[in-house]
Amino acid sequence: MFATAAGWQMVALLTLSNVFMTFAWYGHLKELASKPWYVAALISWGIALFEYLLQVPANRIGYDGGFTLAQLKITQEVITLGVFVPFSMLFMNQPFKTDFIWAGLCLMGAVYFIFRG
Repeated sequence: MFATAAGWQMVALLTLSNVFMTFAWYGHLKELASKPWYVAALISWGIALFEYLLQVPANRIGYDGGFTLAQLKITQEVITLGVFVPFSMLFMNQPFKTDFIWAGLCLMGAVYFIFRG
């Protein structure tokens, strides 16, 4: 299913969407820590706009391409972890934890059950 043009477009758009989402949700913890929460919220909403401009078409492309709602959600979660781990390590200077591996393995189980025939 991912080998289709719709599948690749969906994954690419969801990956870019997740980059914006991750910065909107967590980037303010580093870059705007000294600012009031409402400043961080307004800036995060501005960043989240770009997330939605990518996420909405990604889900429409995937759904029109034959992905079920559950498959779209699990794909999103796998991509989220794939974006979040490098973000937390490289941008937020968090150490690598083996829990990231265990979480990824649990998501692979979810992928198996949602995508099995």
